[in-house]
Amino acid sequence: MDEVKKVIIGKDGCVEKVMAAILAKGNVLLEDVPGVGKTEMALAFSRAMGLLCNRVQFTPDVMPADITGFSMYRKGEERFVYHPGAAMCNLLLADEINRTSPKTQSALLEVMEEGSVTVDGVTRQVPKPFIVLATQNPVGSYGTQRLPEAQMDRFLICISMGYPEPEDELRMLKSRQGGRPLDSVKPVITGEELLTMQQEAEAVYIRDNVYRYMVLLSGATREHELLDLGMSPRGTLALGKMARAYAYLAGRTYVIPGDVKSAFADVSIHRIRLNQKARIDGLDAEAVLEDVLRQVKEPRTGERGEKASGRAERGLSRAAGQW
Repeated sequence: MDEVKKVIIGKDGCVEKVMAAILAKGNVLLEDVPGVGKTEMALAFSRAMGLLCNRVQFTPDVMPADITGFSMYRKGEERFVYHPGAAMCNLLLADEINRTSPKTQSALLEVMEEGSVTVDGVTRQVPKPFIVLATQNPVGSYGTQRLPEAQMDRFLICISMGYPEPEDELRMLKSRQGGRPLDSVKPVITGEELLTMQQEAEAVYIRDNVYRYMVLLSGATREHELLDLGMSPRGTLALGKMARAYAYLAGRTYVIPGDVKSAFADVSIHRIRLNQKARIDGLDAEAVLEDVLRQVKEPRTGERGEKASGRAERGLSRAAGQW
C-alpha cells in the first residue's frame, strides 16, 4: 500500500479498500468522474504486486472475443490455434465498462465469476491470482450501457475516489515535476505471495454473533422503507469476505463488528436501489446505509473475548480432528 501511495496521494482509505478487496479475492468497481486517478491506482497495484496487467478501453466496438480470446485457423498446421484475449492476465483494468455493449459486459462478468474462458467449446483457466478493476463514469451518459443490478452484484465492492483536498492536489503537482510517479513503484510481493495472503485472510475467524450481525444488516436493507431493492445473499457473503480482509490488514486473526461496519457501505451501495420516497426526500444511498447501521444493534464483543473464543474454537477443531 505504501508503494501505491507514491502515486495515489491523499486517498489512503481508497487504497486500503482496494487492497482489502484483492485479499478477499474480489473484483472492484471504481465509479467516479474522469481524471481522479482510477487507472493510475490499478497500474500501481499491479506493479507493487508484480502482476501481469492488461488494460482494455471499453468502447461500443469492443467484442467478447477481445476479452476471452479467439481461435484462428493455421493453414500450415491444419488446425485452429487459440489466441489469448485480454483476460489472460493477473489484473485486468476494464476502463469505462459502461461504454461497451451488454454482450461484451457479460463476457467479462463471466470471467469474473468463473475464473475461466470458454472458446469453441474449450474451457481455459485464467492465471491466478486474477482481479478485475473496472471503472465507470457517472457523467457523460452518451453512448453508455448502464450495468443492470444483476451484473453490478458481481463486484465485491463499489467505491468512489472523489476529488483530492487542495493540499493533496498541491503535493500531486509537485510529485510530477521530476517524472511520472508510477515509474517509482517497485514490486514488493509476488503473485505467489499474494495467493498465500489471500488464503490467510480467508482463514480469519468469525464468531456466530458477528455472523448474525451481518445477516441482520442484510435483512434490514431488504425491509427498509426507503429501498426498493435490498442486499442480495451474494452481498452478505461479500460482507464476510471484506470483514475478514479488514481484520487481516489490522493484524488480527478474528473479525470484530468494526470490521463489518467498515465494509458495509462499500459492499452494499451498488446492490441497493432507492425508492421514490427517498428520491423525493433528497436522500442518497450513503444516508440510507448509515440509517441501517444505526437501526441494527452492534454485538458486544471485546477483543479479549474474541481472542479467547478464537483459541477455544481452534482448540475444539484440533480436538475433533485428532478424535
